[in-house]
Amino acid sequence: MEPTASQQSSMAVPIAIVAGFAMIAIAIFFTGGKKEAAPAVISQQAAETTSDSIRQVSSDDYILGNPNAPILLIEYSDYDCPYCKSYHATMHQILDEYGVTGRLAWVYRQFPLIDLHPNAPLLSEAALCVGDIGGNTAFWTFSDTIFDSRFETEFTNVTKLGDFAEEAGVGSDALRECLESDRMVDRMKADMADGLVAGAQGTPYTVIKVGSQEAVINGAQPYDVVKGIVETLVKQLDGTFDASEVPASSES
Repeated sequence: MEPTASQQSSMAVPIAIVAGFAMIAIAIFFTGGKKEAAPAVISQQAAETTSDSIRQVSSDDYILGNPNAPILLIEYSDYDCPYCKSYHATMHQILDEYGVTGRLAWVYRQFPLIDLHPNAPLLSEAALCVGDIGGNTAFWTFSDTIFDSRFETEFTNVTKLGDFAEEAGVGSDALRECLESDRMVDRMKADMADGLVAGAQGTPYTVIKVGSQEAVINGAQPYDVVKGIVETLVKQLDGTFDASEVPASSES
């Protein structure tokens, strides 16, 4: 996970999973037909509990998958963050596998790290403009194009935003008019404020929401880790989860 600028010098948590770390699973248990959780089994690195404090997912959000899915992955992300680029690919892989079942949805919210990435707010505004003009599909196409356009260590070439908008089916003139009007600034700031309330201190930061229960995937965890978390939740929803298969979290 990429930290905010103020955290870089003091960050003690690894930004990448330790080599050889066992597959992580999170267990949120449902009893009596109600979504009431027993204590969760959570990795100290991959996931951690959080309070039910974030903004509810609504039709105003940009969502891949079933909007009414029982498992929601709400990601706070920065288009110029190198870790977000790799995690974006991971999330698409997860959605390709689990989104088709209707059990999982991916919600994308803006969290530009302004101090580290000067153009990140512009990219967020542009994406929100494209979504506002062209709808959900245009937003995701534009977002994918931004990440696909650069290497992890590069910043996005903002002179190509008009071309990216055209690829998403939104005219470059319409994008320019929206950006000049600043009409998406408040929307971007609302996402950022919501991310801070949720505990985000860097990107990517993903809140897992199942009913009234929440947990967090902190940083760009690899595919196998995210898959382990999602698979465990799916098994619990299906009633096939075996708690004995989940390794206890070890303290370091």
